[in-house]
Amino acid sequence: MSYFVYMLASKRNGTLYVGVTNDLARRAGEHKDKIVPGFTKRYGVNILVWYEIHADINAAIAREKQIKGWNRAWKIRLIEEHNSGWNDLAPGLI
Repeated sequence: MSYFVYMLASKRNGTLYVGVTNDLARRAGEHKDKIVPGFTKRYGVNILVWYEIHADINAAIAREKQIKGWNRAWKIRLIEEHNSGWNDLAPGLI
Protein backbone atom coordinates (compact mmCIF):
# COMPACT_ATOMS: atom_id res chain seq x y z
CA MET A 1 0.00 0.00 0.00
CA SER A 2 1.15 3.55 -0.68
CA TYR A 3 0.77 6.57 1.56
CA PHE A 4 0.82 10.18 0.43
CA VAL A 5 1.97 13.36 2.08
CA TYR A 6 0.36 16.27 0.26
CA MET A 7 -0.06 20.02 0.23
CA LEU A 8 -3.14 21.95 -0.80
CA ALA A 9 -3.39 25.67 -1.49
CA SER A 10 -6.28 28.09 -1.76
CA LYS A 11 -4.50 29.84 -4.67
CA ARG A 12 -0.94 30.64 -5.74
CA ASN A 13 0.89 31.82 -2.60
CA GLY A 14 -2.38 31.44 -0.67
CA THR A 15 -3.32 29.49 2.43
CA LEU A 16 -1.55 26.11 2.68
CA TYR A 17 -2.56 22.79 4.22
CA VAL A 18 -0.41 19.68 4.75
CA GLY A 19 -1.97 16.24 5.15
CA VAL A 20 -1.39 12.49 4.85
CA THR A 21 -3.65 9.82 3.32
CA ASN A 22 -3.63 6.35 1.79
CA ASP A 23 -5.92 7.39 -1.11
CA LEU A 24 -4.89 10.73 -2.57
CA ALA A 25 -7.50 10.86 -5.34
CA ARG A 26 -10.33 10.28 -2.85
CA ARG A 27 -8.94 12.71 -0.30
CA ALA A 28 -8.34 15.46 -2.87
CA GLY A 29 -11.95 14.98 -4.02
CA GLU A 30 -13.20 15.31 -0.45
CA HIS A 31 -11.34 18.60 -0.09
CA LYS A 32 -12.67 19.89 -3.43
CA ASP A 33 -16.24 18.90 -2.60
CA LYS A 34 -15.91 20.37 0.92
CA ILE A 35 -17.25 17.14 2.42
CA VAL A 36 -15.32 17.31 5.69
CA PRO A 37 -15.85 20.36 7.88
CA GLY A 38 -12.71 22.05 9.12
CA PHE A 39 -9.76 24.15 8.05
CA THR A 40 -9.76 23.39 4.31
CA LYS A 41 -13.50 23.94 3.98
CA ARG A 42 -13.42 27.15 6.02
CA TYR A 43 -10.53 28.68 4.04
CA GLY A 44 -11.25 27.25 0.58
CA VAL A 45 -8.02 25.25 0.46
CA ASN A 46 -8.63 22.69 -2.30
CA ILE A 47 -5.91 22.87 -4.98
CA LEU A 48 -3.51 19.91 -4.79
CA VAL A 49 -0.14 21.55 -5.48
CA TRP A 50 2.38 18.96 -4.20
CA TYR A 51 2.59 15.38 -3.00
CA GLU A 52 5.06 12.58 -2.42
CA ILE A 53 4.59 8.84 -2.06
CA HIS A 54 5.77 6.68 0.84
CA ALA A 55 5.65 2.91 1.26
CA ASP A 56 5.49 3.11 5.05
CA ILE A 57 2.78 4.94 7.03
CA ASN A 58 5.20 5.85 9.81
CA ALA A 59 7.56 7.49 7.32
CA ALA A 60 4.64 9.38 5.78
CA ILE A 61 3.43 10.64 9.16
CA ALA A 62 6.96 11.68 10.14
CA ARG A 63 7.35 13.59 6.86
CA GLU A 64 3.95 15.28 7.33
CA LYS A 65 4.98 16.42 10.82
CA GLN A 66 8.34 17.62 9.49
CA ILE A 67 6.73 19.74 6.77
CA LYS A 68 4.08 21.10 9.14
CA GLY A 69 6.95 22.35 11.30
CA TRP A 70 8.57 24.22 8.42
CA ASN A 71 8.18 27.93 7.91
CA ARG A 72 6.02 29.13 5.04
CA ALA A 73 8.94 30.03 2.76
CA TRP A 74 10.27 26.46 2.88
CA LYS A 75 6.84 25.04 2.00
CA ILE A 76 6.51 27.44 -0.94
CA ARG A 77 10.00 26.52 -2.14
CA LEU A 78 9.08 22.81 -2.03
CA ILE A 79 5.94 23.45 -4.08
CA GLU A 80 7.74 25.61 -6.63
CA GLU A 81 10.59 23.08 -7.08
CA HIS A 82 8.05 20.53 -8.31
CA ASN A 83 5.10 22.61 -9.54
CA SER A 84 6.24 26.12 -10.44
CA GLY A 85 2.85 27.00 -11.95
CA TRP A 86 0.94 25.92 -8.84
CA ASN A 87 -1.19 23.73 -11.12
CA ASP A 88 -3.87 21.50 -9.63
CA LEU A 89 -2.40 17.97 -9.69
CA ALA A 90 -5.64 16.24 -8.69
CA PRO A 91 -7.02 15.72 -12.23
CA GLY A 92 -3.95 13.63 -13.12
CA LEU A 93 -4.64 11.18 -10.28
CA ILE A 94 -7.83 9.67 -11.69
